[in-house]
Amino acid sequence: MLARKYFCWYALFYCFLFLTGCKSKSNVVKKGPAEQVIPVRIDTVIKTVIVHDTVPKLSIAEHKVWTLGKMGSHAGMRQETAIHYDIRKPNYVIIHHTAQNSLDQTIRTFQVEHTKVSSHYVIGRDGVIVQMLNDYVRGWHAGLSKWGTITDLNSISIGIELDNNGREAFPDAQIAALLVVLDTLKTNYGIPTANFIGHADIAPARKNDPSVFFPWKKLADRGFGIWYNPAELVTAPETFNPIDALKIIGYDTSNLKAAIIAFKRKFVINDVSPELTVYDKSILYNLYLKY
Repeated sequence: MLARKYFCWYALFYCFLFLTGCKSKSNVVKKGPAEQVIPVRIDTVIKTVIVHDTVPKLSIAEHKVWTLGKMGSHAGMRQETAIHYDIRKPNYVIIHHTAQNSLDQTIRTFQVEHTKVSSHYVIGRDGVIVQMLNDYVRGWHAGLSKWGTITDLNSISIGIELDNNGREAFPDAQIAALLVVLDTLKTNYGIPTANFIGHADIAPARKNDPSVFFPWKKLADRGFGIWYNPAELVTAPETFNPIDALKIIGYDTSNLKAAIIAFKRKFVINDVSPELTVYDKSILYNLYLKY
């Protein structure tokens, strides 16, 4: 106990020397080029004799994460630390196309203040993978959306943007790179097969990405998303309710025509009219049976 007591005092003493030393040095440092430095105060936890040293500078992104973390602690309350906890666990992957003309343009879009949009990954036409957010950070890619009963997709999903203007096919190199990312995410986080979906699925009245050119079946064959079995298509029974089926799969049917178009863009492809044909219903029925 005595040794611990002296150790605590020594820790405090050296913290004091460090702070006063930094203050005195700041008076004699010559002025140089302006540099953004975000100060971080020393946080000393005497109970366990842990001294968190000063971090001299943080990037803007790091500072934002650090600040949000601090906001979650309330100084007026007694602070104890539980040892069993976790952080945000992504449970969905939302696939987008950028509707822009280059990888660099999209990266820039996610780095300027006024856009208020981001995704975790951007994949170029040539298969280059750019990670823009840590998987555990909440990105701003889903927007106003709904899937089943979930209305805050950003909080539980990872966003992947594919460099594509929406009017072109997705190159093989790009899809190959996407499959690598999806495999990594599914393995790391145990994301269910059915939870690999598109932006248009969760926001059918606003979005059409990824476009009709996106190879959903290829992804489903690899375990990323659900697809119907053509050999098992049958005429849906008379008691089948297609609106309920769309809801059960996850679609928001408050705008029914938009939901039908989103469904057909993904599964029917060559017909995106807002009505369900007998063939469309047979596909929907086959998918419904998987849920």
